Amino acid sequence: MLLFLAMLAVALVFSAVGFKKYVWFISIGYGLSIAAIGVALLIAAREQLTVGIVCACILFIAYGIRLGGYLIFRELRSSSYNSKMKTEIKSGDGMSMVAKCAIWITAALLYACQTSPVIFRIANGSGSDTLLIVGMVISLVGLVVESVADLQKNAAKKVNPGRFVDTGLFRIVRCPNYFGEMLFWTGVFVGGITIYADPLQWIVALLGYLGIIYVMFGGARRLEIRQNKSYGGDPEYQRYVKTTPIMIPLIPLYSVEKYTWLVA
Repeated sequence: MLLFLAMLAVALVFSAVGFKKYVWFISIGYGLSIAAIGVALLIAAREQLTVGIVCACILFIAYGIRLGGYLIFRELRSSSYNSKMKTEIKSGDGMSMVAKCAIWITAALLYACQTSPVIFRIANGSGSDTLLIVGMVISLVGLVVESVADLQKNAAKKVNPGRFVDTGLFRIVRCPNYFGEMLFWTGVFVGGITIYADPLQWIVALLGYLGIIYVMFGGARRLEIRQNKSYGGDPEYQRYVKTTPIMIPLIPLYSVEKYTWLVA
């Protein structure tokens, strides 16, 4: 577990940007932490690198840079988004330092758990295998899906800022970026199934995977509530939400608003 603890320390360092702005613990700090863990794993495994491990670490770096870069750009350039988020997300100005530290540590622990399948592969000296390749393909597809979804949403909002997005991937699923995120981490988890050395490693990996799935569904619920407030009176929007799955294509789950336990 020493390598896992080292990667937890990396996540703690880079997610600490959240002390500047509360939401950054789980946004910009998230992207920076995953990218930094990818770099740190390449350094830690420099004497036992395989093509598979290198590619898995590069996927973390690409994922983190894409997410962190996108979020930083949005923070700096999108005044409309920032003004909207002020009413949707608490600023954290009145939050105690103890509460902030609890969120910081919890978030960093989640990031370390999410990346633990690759961490344990290196720590266990497992090298590369077929399932790692399968997992990386799934992750790559997820990364492409969420990247394309973000680009399509930005393009649609430039054309019609006041309308909900139902073009491109959004015709298939209402939250394709969240779906892509889930695909990415599903690939990471699948890629480690053959290498967990003991029940503790299984538990850590499962906590990371189920944790991010929970966060994504919580984010979808928050987005659904926000969109219902903005577009609830639009008949086209009502038709859209009743016929397009919210999270997973072809799975007839059209709303998660009523699931109050999704508080992420």
